[in-house]
Amino acid sequence: MALRDRFRRLVQKPGSVDLAPFRAVVEEAGRREDRIRKLTDAELTAASTPDLIADLAEFCAVGREAARRALGERPFDVQLTGTLALLSGHVAEMATGEGKTLAGALAAAGYALRGESVHVMSVNDYLARRDAEWMGPLYALLGVSAAWVGQASTPDERRAAYRAGVLYAPVSEIGFDLLRDRLVTDPADAVQREARVALIDEADSVLVDEAMVPLVLAGAADLDPADPRYADLVRRLRPGLHYATDEEGRNVQLTAAGAREVERVLGLDLYAPENLATLTAVNVALHAEVLLHRDVDYIVRDGAVKLISESRGRVALLQRWPDGLQAAVEAKEELEASPSGEILDSITVQELIGGYPVRCGMTGTAMAVAGQLTEFYSLQIAVVPPNRPCVREDEPDRLYATTADKEVAVVEEIVAAHATGRPVLVGTGDVAESERLARRLVRAGVEPVVLNAKNDAEEAAIIAEAGAPGAVTVSTQMAGRGTDIRLGGGPAASAPASAPGTAPAGRDGSGHDEVTAAGGLLVIGTGRYHSSRLDDQLRGRAGRQGDPGGSVFFTSLQDDLVTRFAPDETYKGPLGDDGRVEDKGAHWIVGHAQRVAEGVDLELHRNTWRYNQLIGLQRREVLAEREAVLTGDAADRAMAADASARHAELTEIAGADAVAAAARQIVLYQLDRCWAEHLAFLADLREGIHLRSLGRGLDPLVEFNREAVPAGKRLLGDARRRSVAAFEALTATGEGIDLDAAGLKRPSATWTYLVHDNPFGSLDERALRGLISMFKGRRR
Repeated sequence: MALRDRFRRLVQKPGSVDLAPFRAVVEEAGRREDRIRKLTDAELTAASTPDLIADLAEFCAVGREAARRALGERPFDVQLTGTLALLSGHVAEMATGEGKTLAGALAAAGYALRGESVHVMSVNDYLARRDAEWMGPLYALLGVSAAWVGQASTPDERRAAYRAGVLYAPVSEIGFDLLRDRLVTDPADAVQREARVALIDEADSVLVDEAMVPLVLAGAADLDPADPRYADLVRRLRPGLHYATDEEGRNVQLTAAGAREVERVLGLDLYAPENLATLTAVNVALHAEVLLHRDVDYIVRDGAVKLISESRGRVALLQRWPDGLQAAVEAKEELEASPSGEILDSITVQELIGGYPVRCGMTGTAMAVAGQLTEFYSLQIAVVPPNRPCVREDEPDRLYATTADKEVAVVEEIVAAHATGRPVLVGTGDVAESERLARRLVRAGVEPVVLNAKNDAEEAAIIAEAGAPGAVTVSTQMAGRGTDIRLGGGPAASAPASAPGTAPAGRDGSGHDEVTAAGGLLVIGTGRYHSSRLDDQLRGRAGRQGDPGGSVFFTSLQDDLVTRFAPDETYKGPLGDDGRVEDKGAHWIVGHAQRVAEGVDLELHRNTWRYNQLIGLQRREVLAEREAVLTGDAADRAMAADASARHAELTEIAGADAVAAAARQIVLYQLDRCWAEHLAFLADLREGIHLRSLGRGLDPLVEFNREAVPAGKRLLGDARRRSVAAFEALTATGEGIDLDAAGLKRPSATWTYLVHDNPFGSLDERALRGLISMFKGRRR
């Protein structure tokens, strides 16, 4: 095994799985197909037992026949290969249009037949419901129960759905349900049951891009909204004079002149110890004003700020920045402040997935992050070849000196392709760029359809028509869209994506033939993304299931990727009349910038993971104690030991059962209260640790652990002492115990959301940079 791993690293394919054993099983399944076809539906269902999955060839044969009967689709051999990879606990890399949905459903059914509860995690409600309903007849024929959960599901609906053998749900909803279940005070109120298997769709996006996104359960609390004065103040500051940004555009800080201007307006010494809160508020407002851009990082819809997912190019539902930054952006846009509150509990996507004993997934672009999937999840990649060879023509990048030259060339390329009847899909970097390009196309006589975060509700219909003759579709990102682009377009193309085992809808129709004759779908990227995987996901929209197609990326040396991640690299060589750059060294600059960006993302992932490791360990200790209290008599025994006299007195008055119930509620409340306070302490500690460590050359993580570890060790003891004090304060009558005297006031309302971790670093770190800049200015 060690020799094999070294060979894989040598050929730059870490974690790739040998498919030969899977292919042998699939070949054997093929030899059994005729026999299985003779079974009745009842016999097919009866054959679906735990013994079936012990014989993988028999399972594949039965599963293939069940799919043919229930869905009208006979899985390709490569789909069964993907199924076997998933059943072996791997990530199956399968190209767009190769039928990942059916491969995943067969694998989920296999796990369920083994008696293991399965959570099939998608990226949104639409895909969870679509796939559960689409695959429902298959599960029914195999004797497996399946259900789905979405944002609008009620507690009773969730409770029933989690009892199914296979549950489809967005990863966020599963995490939110877990957080809510962690705070129940009656076991009957919980909705989840333990599941062993996490089967993740768009696995690279969920496990890498969104791995460190915290899912948050918050409770109502009185927190001050952002002061609009600070938004007005920083809006008037001038770049270069009053503030400066770093080369990557990730940090901004006041200059000496800026600090003096702020002090003049506010009438205070900004850096006096008593004004630290004001300094932080000004820095947060400056960050919101300068580094977060409307129609790039967020949009304003229905009077609210909606974040845009960088990896998906659409509105990130339920997602927000940390409260201070969220409020600052709302103040910047002159909007009413959204509800804020105290964080009661949180969990990262990586920690959530890590809680499942068995993890597997599927995606079209896994090998690019094979190292990370192995490092963080111990997952290997099975690269499943397409059913038909890909004949898509991928052109080399076309590089231009300026953004203006690039956009002129993009429009010319689209107009030329459109004139031949060839459909064009254009992937842009953000909402603003998509709308700017659309306006240029209209002026050039082309009417595009725009798909971005402002109209993502219509995405399935828009994508379904993107392969129609002469269609021009401008999209912000195509990752995880979940709907195939089929040549010819039309109503048939709006059927479920990745229809497995069949030719694309309309393959024999005139629309398909017309588009095929024109060269198939042309994919154009208006710039490299921060990850090569996103480039590949966009490119992969053309050439599905052996269709013709092409792709080309237009880049410029003024692209944000280059200016942020390769600011020191310059090019002064020859240019074409249209501003095009042919020099190989210049092309290297773009690739270098992308590699740097990928390295930065990986380091951010690793760093955040290191911080969250300790928090996860501490949370597991608290959860173990809470479970003992919730489902047993641990609380009653603790109060009988620590407050024996009061326990005996209350038992004599109200009875043993009432006292035990009261003790349980008190200890649960104090555990939850102490954990919420601990989370707030850790958040403040992490933000402020830079102030004490960076200037002294210390490791922030070491300093964080130095304080977080002792605080965690005190937590359970603090909760127990508080519980004893509250228990001592109880009053009782023959009718029961009055818990109001114990002060068990839980939040009047709770809500869930995802925190978009600040991608620009610690606010205190930026404040420190501003402080250093200020002192340098004063010394001069």
